[in-house]
Amino acid sequence: MPGNRLGVVLFQLGGPETLEAIEPFLFNLFCDPDIIDFPFAKIGRKPLAKLISTTRAKKVQHHYAVIGGGSPIRKFTEQQAIALRRELATRGVDAVCVVAMRYWHPFTDEAIELLRDAGCDQIVLLPLYPQYSSTTTGSSVNEWKRRFPAVAGRSLTAVPQAIVTDFYRNEQYLEALVEKVNEALVRFGPANDQRPQTNDSPPTLIFSAHSVPVSVIEAGDPYQRQIEETVELVCAMGGWKNPRRLCYQSKVGASKWLQPSLRTMLRELGAAGTKQVCVVPVSFVSDHVETLGEIDHEGREIASGAGIERFEMSAGLNDSPAFIRALAGMVMESAGIPAPALAAQAASSMSQFAGTD
Repeated sequence: MPGNRLGVVLFQLGGPETLEAIEPFLFNLFCDPDIIDFPFAKIGRKPLAKLISTTRAKKVQHHYAVIGGGSPIRKFTEQQAIALRRELATRGVDAVCVVAMRYWHPFTDEAIELLRDAGCDQIVLLPLYPQYSSTTTGSSVNEWKRRFPAVAGRSLTAVPQAIVTDFYRNEQYLEALVEKVNEALVRFGPANDQRPQTNDSPPTLIFSAHSVPVSVIEAGDPYQRQIEETVELVCAMGGWKNPRRLCYQSKVGASKWLQPSLRTMLRELGAAGTKQVCVVPVSFVSDHVETLGEIDHEGREIASGAGIERFEMSAGLNDSPAFIRALAGMVMESAGIPAPALAAQAASSMSQFAGTD
């Protein structure tokens, strides 16, 4: 039987909240052994991370500048944690929901301390990455395993744990994503019914996912396959007839990463005469620099320069009620807590059975 108090850890990559924090944030990222790994990495990883972070910080600073000077991902993730706790409470679950960022505050240590002080009887690890990758979910969970025994203390180390490994197939998650895409398509006018527009074509749906090195995929990482399946599932549920494309973004360094890039895709569509596009961030659940900066700012500028006349981006799921309900269902399932309706039905059945004894 599950315990009385449930601890839920919402994992995210995190982001710098000020322009000054960009470089140390990137340093932490490129020090990650799940991101940078090569022979003798223990010796060379930190100097390489320092070099990359210094160079990269100058390149991405404008992305953060145009979205207000820092990443809003902590704000959105903490809002998700608050909304999830409230949703679980409505289902009769006493939960403590904490945030563990991989590369910036609040770090994993901070989340573990909060759980220790809350006296949890069971823990569910909830990485907020719909698709599994060793570079995201894998990295966050590895950090948890490294930090947990030292920080948790004797009172927490024996507490049972469960994990939501991925959720790209979860129907409620897909419904929440469809809802956001439909909200964006409405902004094109009567495009949702697929009738010809003033430019004789409905908007092209561009699904954009965070890229990863091809070497990661070749090593057996399921991320690319799961991204492709997510696009198929959400389009089937949405029932859209729009042309669609899949691309990747946020490449770093000279190695080969998943292609085509968002920049390339926009330029190719513009050259082919496409006039309307709707970009759907398909691997992200919160708005942050990669959606607000790379897509909605830089992508919009590239699209305009390529001759695309109408550019829209579907908003992040953030704390949408549909998405929070999806998370609550996944947490309860992982914790072995029956849904309220099922619990009531089971109790009724037991009562009837007892009455015949």
